[in-house]
Amino acid sequence: MTYLWLFIIIMGILGIVLYFRQQSGKSLGAAPQTPALPSLDRTVFTLEIGDIVQHLETDWVVEGKLVYNDQGYTWLEYLLQDGSRRQWLFVEEDDVVEVALLEATSLLEVGTQPPPQITFANELYHLKESGTAQMTRQGSTLNRNAERCQYFDYQGSNHKILSIENWDGDIEVTAGQIIHPSILRLLPGDGRRIYGV
Repeated sequence: MTYLWLFIIIMGILGIVLYFRQQSGKSLGAAPQTPALPSLDRTVFTLEIGDIVQHLETDWVVEGKLVYNDQGYTWLEYLLQDGSRRQWLFVEEDDVVEVALLEATSLLEVGTQPPPQITFANELYHLKESGTAQMTRQGSTLNRNAERCQYFDYQGSNHKILSIENWDGDIEVTAGQIIHPSILRLLPGDGRRIYGV
């Protein structure tokens, strides 16, 4: 008789526990909730460290990311690397999305106040815009370590562009070309830098 009462009490307690679990959405057989996985879709605005940017049969690894902010107007530059080769992927949205690939050059020497026109590699460039931007950085950004920089952006013919940046007296010149983002293939990586430089 004692076992019967003990069995009835245990079943009653188990019934109460099951009832309250069901009320809170936690039935005994329910699998634990897992957080949603991050999106594997990439755009030129959502690239992360370790992602791959395929361009003209070259797989570039995203090693760093800079976010420029000039009084609320922002744009991005990603440091891409393939072996010892490096270039910057410039991304801006001002009415339309503008994407460019730029490489650093030491073939043009300029002072801290560049002129309104520059000739480089037999191409005439006109100053398009300039200002000072605050920086947010992630991963490797090479010598771009100051909290802000002065920038001077130039436009040439045939979608060629030239950028001059003053990082607390360290002048960097990059030259390249505007490209259509559709020619890039963007693949998610594992979130880690490969080259570590």
